[in-house]
Amino acid sequence: MTTREKSPGHYVDKKRFWLLSIGPGLVTACVVIGPGSILTSSKVGAADGYSKSWVVVLAVIFMFTYTSMAAKLAVVSQQSNGDLIRKHAGNWLAILIGISVFSMAAGFQFGNNLGVHAAISTYVGGDYWIILFNATALAFVFGFRNLYAALEKLMACFVGLMLVSFAINLIFAKPAVEELAIGFIPSGFSEIGLPLLGLVGTTFGVSAAYYQSYLVRFKGWQKKDLKSGMVDARVSAIIMAVITLMIMTTAAAVLRGKELASPADVANSLYPLFGEKGRIIFCLGLFSAAFSSFIVNSMIGGFVLADGLKLGSTPKDKFPRIMTGVVLVVGMGVALYAIKAQVSPVAAIVAAQASVVIASPVVAAVLLWLTNRSDIMGDSKNGYGINVVAGIGFVILLALAYNTAVYKFYPMLLKFMGST
Repeated sequence: MTTREKSPGHYVDKKRFWLLSIGPGLVTACVVIGPGSILTSSKVGAADGYSKSWVVVLAVIFMFTYTSMAAKLAVVSQQSNGDLIRKHAGNWLAILIGISVFSMAAGFQFGNNLGVHAAISTYVGGDYWIILFNATALAFVFGFRNLYAALEKLMACFVGLMLVSFAINLIFAKPAVEELAIGFIPSGFSEIGLPLLGLVGTTFGVSAAYYQSYLVRFKGWQKKDLKSGMVDARVSAIIMAVITLMIMTTAAAVLRGKELASPADVANSLYPLFGEKGRIIFCLGLFSAAFSSFIVNSMIGGFVLADGLKLGSTPKDKFPRIMTGVVLVVGMGVALYAIKAQVSPVAAIVAAQASVVIASPVVAAVLLWLTNRSDIMGDSKNGYGINVVAGIGFVILLALAYNTAVYKFYPMLLKFMGST
């Protein structure tokens, strides 16, 4: 009798355990791989070739660290982040984080709308598509009693589409394998500037990592499921790294030296090289990235704000869904205005950039603080190694905030004040 025959239950349970440990990380990966990430990865690949692949790995390590911290916090405490913050710091901090993350999500939602528009408008005219997709997203948010289960299944489909689409493009590109391998060796530290900081910023999305605490609670994990959470975080990190590297490597192979201002520019630049099929495949990946980020990003803003205002923090509560709908409507409205008027909505962008400057370091600091408290985490509080990596990541977030404040927020603020 074989081992499988002797203990069939054990065999099946072990297999199911591995599969069931995947879920929240897929959702997090989907929100990180959005139009901004695709554009930034393509721009870095087109400008620097394969030489900055190591930057992606570094950013994913920081993302994995904060994602695993957030998952551990939820599993051990069995409380929402907002409740924990109110208990140990006060309402003011919970409200500050809620408003900041909501504003940041609304700003990103504007970009996600433009990403969906770019993917579709390459083939189909008309702006009504944005309204249709927002209506579909709203129906999704309000139409399922078990919102998390539906979200997990949908995001798994989108992850699959992205992996297949960008892998096919990469095969078409025929990258230089030896040059790509060398790119994983850290070098060129003196060349790290705004584009590379942007690459780190789009991959190391601390608000998405923070939201992992909510997703883990939606999944229903208990302390005994802590190991599952770590497997899930690793899978999420691997998916983010693989997709980002495939996009950057494709650009390094076939778009070297090209100026790319939008995801649509990337798709159109692939047309002469790969033909119409290649462009369609890329747009399929772009659409998957945009629409998946579209839904999850709005949920991050809606649920964190509702939690901060003590209005609920789970899909069973009505206000998190209502706030999610507000994020969707605001992002759609700003995007439609920008498309119709063919102008840059400076006021909305200024508000979004200000939120990035405030929210990212604060959210990271709060997550670090909570996961280092013995009265919350017990024996599961951060170890020395985690704190070192997370601390370095926090310093990088401060650098990104400074970059955003000095080179993006301040010039836009001056432009906005000059136009009013």
